[in-house]
Amino acid sequence: MGTVYCDLAISLDGYLAGPDQTRDTPLGVGGIKLHQWKFDEPEKHEREIEAIVDAGAFIMGRNMFAGPGAGVWDADWTGWWGEDPPYHGPVFVLTKHEHDPIPREGGTTFHFVTGGATEALDRAREAAAGRDISIAGGAATANQFLAAGLVDELRLHVAPVLLGSGARLFDGGALTDLVQVDARATPRITHLRYARA
Repeated sequence: MGTVYCDLAISLDGYLAGPDQTRDTPLGVGGIKLHQWKFDEPEKHEREIEAIVDAGAFIMGRNMFAGPGAGVWDADWTGWWGEDPPYHGPVFVLTKHEHDPIPREGGTTFHFVTGGATEALDRAREAAAGRDISIAGGAATANQFLAAGLVDELRLHVAPVLLGSGARLFDGGALTDLVQVDARATPRITHLRYARA
């Protein structure tokens, strides 16, 4: 059985996205700064960038897929990532509203799960066929899996940015028994990796 991991970019004050998330600004005000290292210095972070999507299946929340809001789905919305999302595998989206699967190029198919985190994880494990499973985000989904003890490895990319508010990691449950297994820093980002003890 593969490792269940969260691989997340985070601000110094603990936010995965800034305030005022909208469909036009999915990472909120200032949130794009958390990911700037991927675009400015990709050659320095090749190992970490490849590891983000090196999974057999992915789980994300509705907000990560469609932006803030609740209610019925926008029938024309197919995700932020265009025709060829970076996942290249099955993605299970936690939601309260049913939706038919959305296949995209490159092997990505978004499946919509209304039965909660355990159902999503069971389906992801079956689809991953022994490979790792990524809890891709956003903050509420990561917090739910972390608080339930369902994450084996936590990978954080800490940007030297203070967002002040927004979508915060570690709200809703304490994490204990983490062991740091790797750390690497550049002036733009610090990569940290923790495993459950």
